[in-house]
Amino acid sequence: MQTRKKPKNRHSAAMEVIGAQLAMFRVKAGLTQRALGERTSVAEETIASIEQGRRALMPHLARELDQLLGTGGALATGVENLPPKEKYPIWAEEFIAYEREAVALSGYENQVLPGLLQTEPYARATFRSDLPSLSKEMMELRVAGRLERQEVLHRDVPVIASFIISEAVLRDHLGGCGVMREQLRHLRACADLPGVAIQIMPFGNTSHAGLSGPFVLLETSDHQRLAYSETQIGSHLISDADKVSSLTQKYGMLRMQALNAEETTGLLDRLLGEQ
Repeated sequence: MQTRKKPKNRHSAAMEVIGAQLAMFRVKAGLTQRALGERTSVAEETIASIEQGRRALMPHLARELDQLLGTGGALATGVENLPPKEKYPIWAEEFIAYEREAVALSGYENQVLPGLLQTEPYARATFRSDLPSLSKEMMELRVAGRLERQEVLHRDVPVIASFIISEAVLRDHLGGCGVMREQLRHLRACADLPGVAIQIMPFGNTSHAGLSGPFVLLETSDHQRLAYSETQIGSHLISDADKVSSLTQKYGMLRMQALNAEETTGLLDRLLGEQ
């Protein structure tokens, strides 16, 4: 697959700058990472992680290092002015920027409901399942970001959106029965939104075009066609025309194998009656 370089968010990029500054100040002072660690309250490995931008420099340590290295408060000032943490994972930011401006998008999901169709409690349940676990602050930030993304379905000129969802996702109990009941009601309401088409891939099919996993297709306002897929630890934003065409054909087959709109709303109504 052709992939695009994944952009760093502003917070992470600023952490790298502060780390590089610390390394410069340390070298100028004639200290190794081990020597600096021995003179402070942290280990050598922590100094290395901060300098590489992998670990945040805490305010109290920044002040300690400024005093030790004679930097005139440069590190503490940098930490104080760090941009806020972003609402989306670094590896998803480029796709979300395209999604925000898309004129059409299509997505197939077989594990969880698409983010654009999730309720707040359901979204929180998905992030609560993340490993390593997110902090409470980061979880709420990610939930807010996911809900903000849904504005694309409610614009004055809404996006043309098609979703195919495995029946297994609807019969799961992510977040508990109450969360799922509210989520099914919300999904049923979304099926009536202008420009939105929801289809369920039912149990029992003898063939299935989506066995390789979830993916999203989108079209930008300048008619650029892109595809997107996620893995456990990253993502692919695909612009190669042949690859996008292959996934478009696969999505067309999935639409034929899934329940139609009327059958889908009937299934949602039955599931709601069972709750």
